[in-house]
Amino acid sequence: MTPEDYLNGQVLLIDKPLKWSSFQAVNKLKYTLINKLGLPKKFKIGHAGTLDPLATGLLIVCTGKFTKNISEIQGQAKEYTGTFCIGATTPSYDLETEINATFPTEQISDTLIQETVKQFLGEIDQKPPVFSAIKKDGVRLYEHARAGVAVEIASRKTVIHEFEITRIAMPEIDFRVVCSKGTYIRSLAYDFGLALQSGAHLTVLRRTKIGDYDVKNAVDVTLFEDSL
Repeated sequence: MTPEDYLNGQVLLIDKPLKWSSFQAVNKLKYTLINKLGLPKKFKIGHAGTLDPLATGLLIVCTGKFTKNISEIQGQAKEYTGTFCIGATTPSYDLETEINATFPTEQISDTLIQETVKQFLGEIDQKPPVFSAIKKDGVRLYEHARAGVAVEIASRKTVIHEFEITRIAMPEIDFRVVCSKGTYIRSLAYDFGLALQSGAHLTVLRRTKIGDYDVKNAVDVTLFEDSL
């Protein structure tokens, strides 16, 4: 592709590695396009939906005139796969923070797990994690959390279109979820643990689809330069 192609607009499907922030991934692409193809330093580039550093998978990056399509892409349903660890919680609902409480799991059967899934299908009320980038009083929630400041977080409506358990090997449960924009899979893990009268946190997360875009067609951000 020519520099003009990127300026006119491209949708780039990136497979984000573990521990990279979405911001870092976009910056890597921007640096590569400027230095390899000679694009102007102020050309437009942005991603259509943040992926946490502890998650891998599909990050859609738009360039040039296609950055106008970002909000439309963000609004599409997303598919995730991953793993819940049952019997323990963390303040961040994932592996960013240490375990803060443990719970019994003897009462949890495969049947109970499959029955509990049904509670989360359709429109649900969900509270975002305290360790999230949502702003409260002009400050991001994770900044409040790291400062030890307790804040009241309002729940919000979200939609779980599909929720499938793909493996049960207690304390691990693997899943596949298709959900609406704004769904926090970390919160789903936490709430799922509560519904089992136990606790849970997210240990693995991979975004596999956004609308019709599939991670199978994505390129690893570290290999993007080679693909030019």
